[in-house]
Amino acid sequence: MASTSGDSWTKEYNEAAKLADDINSTITEKTHMSGVGSESQRHFSAIRRKITILGTRLDNLEDLLAKLPSKHPITEKEMNRRKDLLSNLRSKANSMASTLNMSNFANRDSLLGPEIKPVDAMTRTAGLDNQAEQDEGLEKLEETVISTKHIALTVNEELSLHARLIDSLDDHVEFTGSRMQVAAFTKHLLLKFRAGAEGVSKAEQENQGWMLLPVPGAVSCWNCDSNPCRLCVDKVFMIIGTTTCV
Repeated sequence: MASTSGDSWTKEYNEAAKLADDINSTITEKTHMSGVGSESQRHFSAIRRKITILGTRLDNLEDLLAKLPSKHPITEKEMNRRKDLLSNLRSKANSMASTLNMSNFANRDSLLGPEIKPVDAMTRTAGLDNQAEQDEGLEKLEETVISTKHIALTVNEELSLHARLIDSLDDHVEFTGSRMQVAAFTKHLLLKFRAGAEGVSKAEQENQGWMLLPVPGAVSCWNCDSNPCRLCVDKVFMIIGTTTCV
């Protein structure tokens, strides 16, 4: 059982040392990068959380080392060696915290003392969870802002399309109105011609040279010396006869 306690301390120390090396290499890597913005802020927030976790592990190691002689007697030389290892690792953690301007972490020993109570460790863990939740909330907020921007762009495109459709509809209405006016004018000419022709017999029409020819351009008669007297853009007829222009 005593051997298990000693191995437990060594295992905890090795994990803390590995975490410190990981943090140090990450800081060195990102220091040479010029990244800015939300991505860089999230990255350095993650590093700060790791440094805080490292500090909590160092506190636990100090607590275990203080209780170790009662559970697993070790020589004074071994005790001093472990204290030196722990002191060096804490100095390394403080140095990394100073690099990220974590002054509260660097001064933690002077504020809280060399040992940390279990309740304080739980409080720090809860604070760590809150920080993680805040970072997650910021990421979700950023995603929401981007999504809202895309929706706004889509709505703007839809409005522009509707405006173009309305303009096209106005043009179509104007064109349809012009066609209706032409049709009404043509109908008026035909009715007028028919009313005049009712009083003339077929034989008289043939003798006078009456002809009704469908052509796509104009209405005229033989007695007009000028250009066709009526023009139309739709289906019209050319009225040819010996009478004057209708």
